[in-house]
Amino acid sequence: MARHAMNILRGAAAPLLLLAALELYARGPGRTSDTLAPPTRAVLAFGRAVADGSLVQATLFTLGSAAAGLAVAVVLGVLLGTWLGLSRRAGRWSFLTVEVLRPIPSVALIPLSMLVFGFGVRMEAAVVAFAAFWPMLVLAQAAARQVDPRLLEVSQALGLSAAARFTKIVLPAMVPRLFVALRLGVAIALVVAVTVEIAANPHGMGYAIMNAQQSLDPPLMLAWLFWIAVVGYAVNALALWLQRRVDRAMGVVA
Repeated sequence: MARHAMNILRGAAAPLLLLAALELYARGPGRTSDTLAPPTRAVLAFGRAVADGSLVQATLFTLGSAAAGLAVAVVLGVLLGTWLGLSRRAGRWSFLTVEVLRPIPSVALIPLSMLVFGFGVRMEAAVVAFAAFWPMLVLAQAAARQVDPRLLEVSQALGLSAAARFTKIVLPAMVPRLFVALRLGVAIALVVAVTVEIAANPHGMGYAIMNAQQSLDPPLMLAWLFWIAVVGYAVNALALWLQRRVDRAMGVVA
């Protein structure tokens, strides 16, 4: 426990020093600025956002949209990726299609998504799903290709159906590698969700930071920036904790 606490303190040393330097610079003589605020004023702005409920509301919207898009990407990416990984013929036939569609920037779909869904959760979730789908597909395909062929032969000898083969043989063998894809998808989902809100969707944390910038409120803008970083760290830590729990349950040594 003591060693873990020391690791946390060491990791926090550089950010704390950076914040202290920013505080000293922003409060230096003759440095009154409409674009830069000291971190202490950002803390006060953060407290106001908590008190008026805007922080909770915007955070829940962003996390909800990101989670909805990620859920769609995980389900479709794992199912399709597993099929492409187990079927060499399907993998060859789909290679060109995947390689053509995968590099399309997710933000390029914002106008189309707005046209189809309008503003709101569905529009944002659709863009997030597109962005997170491709890494889930590619990594699931790679994980499926690494399933021991002997396991598949045993499932065929037992006469298991395709669904039973997937749930009882293939998916358990893929789970450790799929969590790598999931952690990547979580990070992509949050980044894309905030980006969509900054670019087009008038909701969530991305819109809040843009609104603070347009209102010439640097302390609030800095407070939202720090909060987005904290949320991203917490989401990644949660995904890592879940991965470790599943690894322990399956007897995988981390």
